[in-house]
Amino acid sequence: MKKYKLSIVALVYNLEKYLPRCLDALVNQTLEDIEILCVDDGSTDSAPQIIEDYKKRYPDKIKTYHKENGGEFTTRNFGLERATGEYVTFVDTDDYVETTWAEKLYKAAKENDADIAVCAFERIDLKTGKVVATDMTGFGYTCKEITPKDDFMVFINPAPWNKIYKREKIKDLRFLPFRGFNDTMFLASCFTKIQKIAFTPEVLYHYYLRYDSQIHTVNKQDVDNLKKYLLEVKDLYIKSGKYEEMKYILDLMAFIHLGISVMYRASYDKRINIQKMTKETLEYLDKNFSTWRKNPFLTLKHSLKKGFKHVGLWGISKIYKMGKPMWFIHIYRFTVDKLKIDIKF
Repeated sequence: MKKYKLSIVALVYNLEKYLPRCLDALVNQTLEDIEILCVDDGSTDSAPQIIEDYKKRYPDKIKTYHKENGGEFTTRNFGLERATGEYVTFVDTDDYVETTWAEKLYKAAKENDADIAVCAFERIDLKTGKVVATDMTGFGYTCKEITPKDDFMVFINPAPWNKIYKREKIKDLRFLPFRGFNDTMFLASCFTKIQKIAFTPEVLYHYYLRYDSQIHTVNKQDVDNLKKYLLEVKDLYIKSGKYEEMKYILDLMAFIHLGISVMYRASYDKRINIQKMTKETLEYLDKNFSTWRKNPFLTLKHSLKKGFKHVGLWGISKIYKMGKPMWFIHIYRFTVDKLKIDIKF
C-alpha cells in the first residue's frame, strides 16, 4: 500500500460553481504523496459528477465517496475513518488553498516534530471578493508545547481546515453530532492526545463567507447541545487523566465559547429569554466548570501581559462574577452593532 504524507478530506455538498476552483488547487499541491478523499454528502447538483471527472483525470491522487446526506460532522468523520496518511486535514470545497498549503504545513510539522501544524488564513466576502479579516498570523513561526501553564491553545481558531493533524494521534477522535461548535470540541479533544503545535503565519487558506450558510445566531437547541457536549469533552479529559492538570484550560474554553460567544449570538434570537439563559449559563459554569472563577488565566496580572483583547476578556469575567451577564450582552452588542468593531477571542 502506498504511503501518503497527507490525507486531505474534501467535504463535498453541492456548490458546483466553486468545486473546480478548490479541486484544481488540491491536485496541484507542491507536496507529493498526498491523497484527496472527496466525500459527497448527498449533493443534489452536479457536484458528484464533477468529483468523478476529477478522479478520472487524477486517479493517482483523488478518491471519491458518495454517502447519504448527514451533515458536515458525518462527512468529516467518514473521511477521517478512511484516511491513511501520516497527517490528515479537512477542506471545505467552496474555499481554496495556496498550492504550497500542504507542503508548508507538512514541513512545519516535520521540522518541529509537531502533532498539529497551523497556518494563517483570510476570511473573504463571497459576494464582493473583499478580504474582511486575516487570522492566525500572531503566533509567527513558532512551535509550542501543550502545557497547563500557558493558555495559548484557547486562542487557536478551531476550524480544521487551516491545520494538519498527526493521524496516529487523533484517529480515534470524532467530530461530535451537533452544528456550529463541533470544530471547537474536536480541537479541545485533540489537546488530550497531542504534545506540540507548530505555527506558520503565512496565509495559505482562503475561507469564503457565504452568509446564507453562516450560523450568525444560535437557538436554544444549539445552546443545550453545546452544554451537553462540553460535558462529554470534560469526561474525555477525566478518563485520559488530563483533567486535573488541564482544568483551567478547559474551564477557560467553556467560559469563552459558552459564556461569551454563544450567549452573545443567542441574544439575537427573539424567541430566547436571554436574561434567563445567561442566568442558567452562569449556574451551569459554576456547577460543571467551577474553577473558572479562580482561573489564573482570568486575572488582571495575566491579562495585562497578554494584551488589550485579553484585558477585555478579564473585564467580561469580572462582569460575570458580579452576576451581571446582561451587562456584558449590552456592551458587546453595542460594540459590534453600533461601533462596528468585530471582537473575536
